[in-house]
Amino acid sequence: MPATVAIRVVPVDDTLRPKLLGLHVLPAQREWVGAIADLLADVALCPGSEAMAILHADRPVGCYRIEPTPRSVTGHDLELPSLGLRGFFIDAAWQGRGLGQLALQAMFVDLARRHPRARQLALMVDRNNHAALRLYLRAGFDDSGELYHGGRSGPQRLLLRPLP
Repeated sequence: MPATVAIRVVPVDDTLRPKLLGLHVLPAQREWVGAIADLLADVALCPGSEAMAILHADRPVGCYRIEPTPRSVTGHDLELPSLGLRGFFIDAAWQGRGLGQLALQAMFVDLARRHPRARQLALMVDRNNHAALRLYLRAGFDDSGELYHGGRSGPQRLLLRPLP
């Protein structure tokens, strides 16, 4: 993937919502990510939660959700002011092109701009989701060593990444 690929992240609005509903993950990834329709519907019920679209040259290729506190992701508060990340995915048709790494970098820049008080980002990743774990570790997340056993698809690892 050329370094000049235009990847940006923007809040989901009424124009993007129907386009995002057409995105999918691979069948093996569904248990970890869930359905995009559920992610978008749940955001409307959770105060402060933000649905974000990942755009490649203005075309939606992925989505994620930012939580105003880590509690809804980790089940507890963290020492540093933190945000939570949930449901990060790249559409199956766009996977394997390096867009996940570029999207995470765009997300970090966006979070620093829009959430300057946050000092870290927390996420839970299924311990068997090896591709996601590799992606997050390459993007600067650290494995806290903490396991969460309440996930729908099995034990999950708590990963943390400092924010600028």
